[in-house]
Amino acid sequence: MLTSGIIILSAPSGGGKTSLARSLVERHNDVGITVSHTTRRRRPGEENGVHYHFVDKTTFEEMIENDEFVEYARVFDHYYGTSIRAMERLISSGKHVILDIDWQGARSVREKYPAATSIFVMPPSIETLEQRLRQRKQDSDEVIRSRMRQARDEIGHKDEFDVVIVNDRFDQALEELETELFNLKSYARDPG
Repeated sequence: MLTSGIIILSAPSGGGKTSLARSLVERHNDVGITVSHTTRRRRPGEENGVHYHFVDKTTFEEMIENDEFVEYARVFDHYYGTSIRAMERLISSGKHVILDIDWQGARSVREKYPAATSIFVMPPSIETLEQRLRQRKQDSDEVIRSRMRQARDEIGHKDEFDVVIVNDRFDQALEELETELFNLKSYARDPG
């Protein structure tokens, strides 16, 4: 039985889930984020082992065969996955674990850990989401169009989550996320 809580955090690309998760970790020393593995290329400023564990497709598929992931999915022609070892390392240190994953991964984790709290971060509108993706200046127009198609699909799964937070104002969304963390901590102390 897990002694620490698991928070699943999902959102469409550009929804703000990673920024929210990082801010939560900065404000709470008993919270940690698992660093996912991916086969996609590094973006400017990303560090291996900090933002992702960047691996090739062969290595990732070997990890799948060895049952090393608590969840994994193929998104935008790349694999993404959370290693069991990374999650267990955080839990064994007594931290609450944030899994920054997509809806497919969230579904897999909920099957294995039904007590996990799942939170979907919504953009205030599709137009705002597209504007955020363009402001990042990391993707081509073609990639942004693909991400927007995918976002509409992802948003269609929001009702599968325990909580939906609209990230219109970052500080307010972070406050709502902290409320969910407080509820999780209270439950961990008094599960009865």
